[in-house]
Amino acid sequence: MEKTFRLNSIAEFHAFCNLPNPEHPLISLIDYSKVSYPFDETNVKWIQNFYTIGLKRNVNAKFNYGQQQYDFDSGVLSFIAPLQFLKIEINPEMVVEPAGWLLLIHPDFLWNTPLAKKIKSYDFFQYAVNEALFLSDKEENVIVSLLQNIEKEYQSNIDKFSQELIIAQLEMLLIYAERFYERQFITRKKSNYELLARFEQVLSEYFVSGKLLKDGIPTVSYLADQLHISPNYLGSLLRMYTQQNTQQHIQYKLIDYAKERLSTTNMSVAEIAYELGFEHPQSFSKLFKQKTNQSPMEFRASFN
Repeated sequence: MEKTFRLNSIAEFHAFCNLPNPEHPLISLIDYSKVSYPFDETNVKWIQNFYTIGLKRNVNAKFNYGQQQYDFDSGVLSFIAPLQFLKIEINPEMVVEPAGWLLLIHPDFLWNTPLAKKIKSYDFFQYAVNEALFLSDKEENVIVSLLQNIEKEYQSNIDKFSQELIIAQLEMLLIYAERFYERQFITRKKSNYELLARFEQVLSEYFVSGKLLKDGIPTVSYLADQLHISPNYLGSLLRMYTQQNTQQHIQYKLIDYAKERLSTTNMSVAEIAYELGFEHPQSFSKLFKQKTNQSPMEFRASFN
């Protein structure tokens, strides 16, 4: 059985990658070309207790992000939150010169700052392993400059301004990342629209297959799994293009299906609710009125 490493500190990560001890115990910028994973492992798995922002090129390993596998020929920015599970498949026969940077930030470094809470709201820390960020040369220069500013600050004499200055640079980096992610959503419209079309297909197939009656209303996780992406990435994609989240789309489909049943059959409201996966008809009626401003019976009456 492959071993899963647990890395609780930045110092442990440095040791794990055969690097010198970190200059600061809670934050470290690592030259990725100097990283060396355990030599006797081809599949490396670990769980870490700190944030990582990685900018990588030319990596002799497989990193799977969502629907596709990235080869790191271009600058790829990825985000990893504490307690995420990672697996890297290393190809020892592939001879390349990896390059890039890894910024490690222990949660304790953010303690008692607004970023300690705000950093958890960034979607890319939650779906980083499903959708990495491709950078243009200009964008990559912006990120590298901010990373190096952070390094210069923690390498200087630490004073009462050090943490505040580093946090400011880190916040700016995250804001730029949000901007670049939005650009990526826009520039990848064709593949995103194909994904949205597939989402609608999966949802429609679920409704007509009888799974509602058997398994109940589909969950966000189920739909994301069918598309091989994370729930958070699916939600971000839908909000970007439709201004609705995944749950709202599911509810819209339920109401649309209910309207069809109410207007074309003599089924009772309770029967329709049961067919749609509701355990209690009252829950269905409440949702229907919330979304249409009519009760199911009022909607049916409008067709008579």
